[in-house]
Amino acid sequence: MAFAKRGAQVLGVIANGSFKSSRFAGRSLDSRPFTSLAHGVHVFHCPDDVGIVAKLSDCIASRGGNILGADVFVPENENVFYSRSEFIFDPIKWPRGQMDEDFLQLSKKFNAMKSVVRVPILDPKYKIAVLVSKQGHCLVDLLHGWQDGRLPVEITCVISNHNRGPNTHVMRFLERHGIPYHYLQTTKENQREEEMLELVQNTDFLVLARYMQVLSGKFLRSYGKDIINIHHGLLPSFKGGNPSKQAFDAGVKLIGATSHFVTEELDAGPIIEQMVERVSHRDNLHSFVQKSENLEKQCLSKAIKSYCELRVLPYEKNKTVVF
Repeated sequence: MAFAKRGAQVLGVIANGSFKSSRFAGRSLDSRPFTSLAHGVHVFHCPDDVGIVAKLSDCIASRGGNILGADVFVPENENVFYSRSEFIFDPIKWPRGQMDEDFLQLSKKFNAMKSVVRVPILDPKYKIAVLVSKQGHCLVDLLHGWQDGRLPVEITCVISNHNRGPNTHVMRFLERHGIPYHYLQTTKENQREEEMLELVQNTDFLVLARYMQVLSGKFLRSYGKDIINIHHGLLPSFKGGNPSKQAFDAGVKLIGATSHFVTEELDAGPIIEQMVERVSHRDNLHSFVQKSENLEKQCLSKAIKSYCELRVLPYEKNKTVVF
């Protein structure tokens, strides 16, 4: 069985030191100034085969890199392989362009469905646009996360079907940081999707921070990149307007939030992150809603961070692998 053979290979690789290559032209890695090294992340998704881990390790070690950690997932009885590796390397010894070429050759060798490498200090940050409706708690949290450096993204613009006043906290923040705010008034007949596509064409992915409009299949196909959504975890029991009050009146004891990729099937895309919290008879409606909104903020922020750190990979038709 390929997985069993790989296990023996992994042990052999570790025993021979390939996982911890520490040589740069005869000098130990630890003897070099740490500031001269860069941190890289590589994710790999391909058909299962013997020797993938060894080749991944050799690709990094042969260029003087040092693997800090590697996660591997091989589903039982399925011919598919997933991995995520973190490593440090000397950019002078292993130029960024050469790194892309090396991993490309590895990708071709194993017929990979996905092979992505990122070097955060060298590569540009992901460009995102944030779509939001009236509720601003998730948007505000994302803006502060971006400002504090917790979210490794560049926010190109905010798009909303809600017209915010010029003296609101959000608008002052956006103006201060030079982030455009686009108000697109939508109707049932016109969702302004063509204008939206023009505004987001140079982004890497989109974030729906409580955007209460349904994006059409045409929009999703035209955009062609990932879209991350957040919603409360009260579905499907409490649909429609004011779901928190519905749930509060029903006396629920567990609330949550779900972040997922957007697909044409409403709120049914592959799940990235979920969080839950208990509520009790001591909660009033205000504290109930506050707890729910806090979960939404945390869940969305974590999903975006995981995505940017290459921790999220597609699995089967409607699942994800999250390392």
